[in-house]
Formats: sequence, C-alpha cells, structure tokens
Amino acid sequence: MTQGAGQEPVVRTATLRDFRVPPYAQVPMGAALPHPGDVAVGDEPPEGYTPTERDLPVINRGDTVQVQAVPDARPAGGTGRGPLFVVGDVHGYLEELLAALAEQGLVDADGRWAAGNARLWFLGDFTDRGPDGIGVIDLVMRLSAEAAAAGGYCKALMGNHELLLLGAKRFADTPVNSGAGTATFQAAWLLNGGQKTDMERLQDVHLQWMARLDAVVEEDGHLLMHSDTTAYLDYGNTIEDVNDTVHAILTRNDADECWDLFRKLTKRFAFRDEGGAEAVRELMATYGGQRVVHGHSPIPYLLGEVGSEEGEDVARPVVDGPHVYAEGLAIAMDGGVTMAGKLLVVQLPLHD
Repeated sequence: MTQGAGQEPVVRTATLRDFRVPPYAQVPMGAALPHPGDVAVGDEPPEGYTPTERDLPVINRGDTVQVQAVPDARPAGGTGRGPLFVVGDVHGYLEELLAALAEQGLVDADGRWAAGNARLWFLGDFTDRGPDGIGVIDLVMRLSAEAAAAGGYCKALMGNHELLLLGAKRFADTPVNSGAGTATFQAAWLLNGGQKTDMERLQDVHLQWMARLDAVVEEDGHLLMHSDTTAYLDYGNTIEDVNDTVHAILTRNDADECWDLFRKLTKRFAFRDEGGAEAVRELMATYGGQRVVHGHSPIPYLLGEVGSEEGEDVARPVVDGPHVYAEGLAIAMDGGVTMAGKLLVVQLPLHD
C-alpha cells in the first residue's frame, strides 16, 4: 500500500518552484506579505477566484450533537507515537488552515511544523471554492517533510475534489458517461468551485502527490475516510485492497472509470438518517475501527436543511467543533469553512 503524502517527487525540473516553501508560509502570520485570500470587504477577489456562498440558511434538526474537543495534552517531541490530530475539508482556505493548525500547536508563527512526534491526518478536499488550493497542497507537502524529520508525520487522504481536479487536468472536455447523459470533468470541476488560479499553478508534482493518496486508513481505532458513504465497499474488502484499487484506476487513466470513482466518492449522508448507524457498522465490520471519522458533508448540512419551501429566513447552526452522530459511531469533520462555518483541526479521541 502506498501513501503519497510526504514522499519526494520522482521528477523535478529546473523550472518547477520549490513546493516545500511557498512564499506565504515563509513569513510569520500577520506579516505584510499579501496573500490571495486576504481581500477586504468591498475589494475585488483575486483574479480567477470564484467566491462561494457563505451564508446558506439551514434548519436545525435538533437530533444530533457537536463536541468541542479538549485535547489530553499539547503535542511534544520525543519517542513513540504522538497524539493524533485530524483536519477537515480545507477547500483552498490557506490562512484559515494556518490559524487552525497554530491554535492546536501544530505549527509555529512561521507556519512550520512545531508538534514533534504528533500525527496529523488531512481528510481530503484541499482545493476548489477557496482562493488558494495549490497553496494548501504546498503547505501539506512541506509539513509532511518537516513532521517526518521531527519524528511525527503529516499525511493526507484522497477527497472527491482531488479526483475532480485530477480529472479536469487529465481529461478536460472529454465526454464521459455520467449515468444521466454526457458530462465532462472540466464542466463538473467549474460547477463545483474549480479555481482558474489553481489550474494555472498546478504542476506535475501536485498531480503525482494527489494520485498517490490513499482513500481509507485506520488509526487508533478510528476509521478515517473522506466521504460519508459506503461506496468504498465497492473497491475492496480490506483497507489495502481499497487503496490499491483506487491507485490502479488512476494509473489506468480511463476517463469513464475515473468518473465512476469520482461519482461514487461524491455520495453523502449514508450515516445521517435512519439506518445510518448500521451503515457505519457495516464499514467497520469490513475495515475495522470503532468509529468512522469523515469530512465531505458540511456539518451545517448534517445539522439541518438548506432553505425552506416558503423561502423564509431560518437560523443557522453555529459550528463549534466536530459533529458526533449515528449513535455516536460517526464523527463529521467538515466544519463548512465555505459557508460561514469553521475549519476544524481536532485531537482524537474526542473528549466532551
């Protein structure tokens, strides 16, 4: 089984900028160096950036709970296995990510690894919707090397938006069979918040890194995956089989096969309603673990419904932490940073 995060690129060219140290991560947070996400109210967004609606109304369901994580201790250097942290969907919000990592003591004021032997997992969806997806990938790749040097690690899972960006780059407007007519990766990528600035800055090293990411892992009894779906079961009866199958599909580079993978890993809400706990148990019976930890579906969606039939204004739930549901067996980590939510970085296991 191959884990792409943290590995050195196979090929480098003289023109490829050093991915380890993006300019905005070389200076302390709050310094004067401008960042494409720093846009004051009333200013124009960065060229090529498509803003996402950040105030979608939802109706509180009232049948679920959010947990504010209280870590046992701050990460520290030393031998053995350090504390385990997970990061929800980032979607190009680099500054929010740096702030959330710093709040947990995982990076210092310069955005460099400061957590010793801590273990950090990103749950996927680094790009699209926000202003600097490539900057996010650059940061994760650099932190992977810095964490390994300090005795810890920083790794990442495959999200559906990584599949979408790979498809848009590889296949562009090549027609694929969507099951409901003809579609293209390029059109789907733009429809789902694809940023032209990300595509312009996308390099081979980013493509190689994304294509090597695993889809599922198990850490300390936590089954980590991006999407809240049982579709992973279509790709193997073990974690290793699932990851090998996903890597093989991406290696074969068949547009229709890649589209089918993207479509299945875009499914959501398998754990939310009646039968949700049983769906979680089915995954854990196959792959192990005592709890599923996922991103993909924003907590505001899991807590409520978007809008109302009468079009009336409704209250929005405040995202303070992870969302525990499905009889306590599932933890949602997408805080909805694209919709006035919060980019979540928390330590596992959770403590009320």
